[in-house]
Amino acid sequence: MSRQRKRIANVRFFSGKEIMEENRDELEQNQEMRRGRSRRMMTEPKTKKNLRKFIAAAAVLVVLGAAGETGYYFTESEKYETSFFPNTVVNGIDVSGKSVDEAKAEIEKGLLNYTLTVAARETEDEAITREEIGLHTEFDGSLEKLLEEQEPGQWIRHIRSVSSHQIDTMLVYDEEKLSERIRALKCMDKTNMREPENAAISEYDAANKCYTILPANQGTELIWENVKQAVKKAVEGLAENIDLDAEGCYTKPSMEASDESLLAALSEMNRYVSASVTYTFGDENEILDGSEIHTWLGMEGGRPVLDESLAASYVKELAGKRDTAYREKTLKTSYGPVVTITKGNYGWRIDQKKETEELLAIVRAGEQKIREPEYLQKAASHGANDYGDTYVEINLTAQHIYFYKDGKLLVESDFVSGNEARGWATPGGAYPLTYKQRNAVLRGVGYATPVSYWMPFNGGIGLHDASWRGSFGGSIYKTSGSHGCINLPPKTAKTIFENIKAGDPVLCYHLSGTESKKSSRAESTKQEPTTAAPETTAPETTAPAETPQTTAPAETVPETKPDKPASGAVGPGAENIPTETSPQETPASPIETRPVGPGASAPSGGDKEGIGPGFDTPAPDGTEAPIGPGYEP
Repeated sequence: MSRQRKRIANVRFFSGKEIMEENRDELEQNQEMRRGRSRRMMTEPKTKKNLRKFIAAAAVLVVLGAAGETGYYFTESEKYETSFFPNTVVNGIDVSGKSVDEAKAEIEKGLLNYTLTVAARETEDEAITREEIGLHTEFDGSLEKLLEEQEPGQWIRHIRSVSSHQIDTMLVYDEEKLSERIRALKCMDKTNMREPENAAISEYDAANKCYTILPANQGTELIWENVKQAVKKAVEGLAENIDLDAEGCYTKPSMEASDESLLAALSEMNRYVSASVTYTFGDENEILDGSEIHTWLGMEGGRPVLDESLAASYVKELAGKRDTAYREKTLKTSYGPVVTITKGNYGWRIDQKKETEELLAIVRAGEQKIREPEYLQKAASHGANDYGDTYVEINLTAQHIYFYKDGKLLVESDFVSGNEARGWATPGGAYPLTYKQRNAVLRGVGYATPVSYWMPFNGGIGLHDASWRGSFGGSIYKTSGSHGCINLPPKTAKTIFENIKAGDPVLCYHLSGTESKKSSRAESTKQEPTTAAPETTAPETTAPAETPQTTAPAETVPETKPDKPASGAVGPGAENIPTETSPQETPASPIETRPVGPGASAPSGGDKEGIGPGFDTPAPDGTEAPIGPGYEP
């Protein structure tokens, strides 16, 4: 008997009649048990086996009845000896009623027009076809095995249910051709690839006064191995499309916009540039804000840093614009003409080191401040002339002094300045009063001279009373002058001492045409009524001594009033200059008619004249010049 017939015989053995006869005793036993009779039970395995046969036979009888003839069942059974049952699906393809060869053809049919579409960034989609890579199928006998396992007589059980199978159908392609085709893709051309760029902090936005995050640029640089593996996987799965971006085939930036360290750096930098400082200089301001501060910022190790040297440079530049110490000043003299004073350290001086530290602290905190800078030295006012309206005016040419307080002349007097003949001429210049001291002793080599009122202003040079002199003014200073100090009549010294304070300006100058050969007695001092300011004292110190001397006979003349502006107009803004001379005035000697005033080249002329040892004040270099009694060069 053939294989086909054997299977059919097997199906016929399980007819409903035969099953019922074989199991008649079991049925009767079950009926007796329901009636309460006791009979021996059949074993469970045999019962289940016979029950399954009964159900199968019953199903066959139902179908035979529905078909109207029994021949149909056997015909269909023979058909499924060489074809797959109804509702059979293999690898997603319906192979119902198809032979193995037909099923293979149906599976291969999907490859005939197979194309893989490759999507990439910034290039058009490209296709990889079956022919380009030699794609085809190779079966491993799974279909044959599946058909052989079918029981043809059971076909009727598959009419209403789907039977799905997955077999290891082999998809074969030429890997070398596939690699070549991938390399030929436009997206794989190096000229079309662009490296990714990390997210970063933007340049400073001056309009919005802040920084922002620039998102990462993903670029178009593909990773060869990733592309190759992704395309192979798509081909082997017969996928119709692949997105290289979605498959993770691109080189990625190492920092995205959401990076916590980047956001922290952004916050810190925006805090810095949000700071502002409004520096006040009288009625004028200097504003520092993010437009300048952002130039101080840099990055080190992914963290923002402030360049302290640039902050220091800003403060230095600010000092260069606003400092007035060591800069020339103009003074409308009590004689009328305006003089230019080129020397001296009176004026504003910003403490650059301390101000830089304060400024950096403000910027780091992101604060907004209105403030004055830290000063090493202050002046009376801001503006063109920083000495204000309380100052000592010393005309070294006329040997005459004026002291103005709040714009009013408080006292004026002749004086005696440094001895020109010995190289101790008092230098011109604008200086702050260093301090004042009552009952000081001026000391030098081999002498100690007590004075009642000591007011230094230029190193060891100062104002003080000279009770040992009987006359002041004229040309005494040229041969019998001091070591450089301004010798004053005691009353004049007392008045100035009682009304001046540390820091007040002392303005020394030369003015050609105001020379006087007359000297005056100490009692000739002119003084306006005033209320004395509280006295301050300081510990006794030393300074170059003033040599006590009596009035030089050649300089002594009868008591007269010193030359001064005609009509008596003096003080800031005075318009007149001397036009009259005293009848007692004698012709000037050759030494007294040497050039004087700003720019004169003779030792007694201008602010650039030669001076005695130890009395010059250099420009600041970060250290303070020695000052006070006892100063020795």
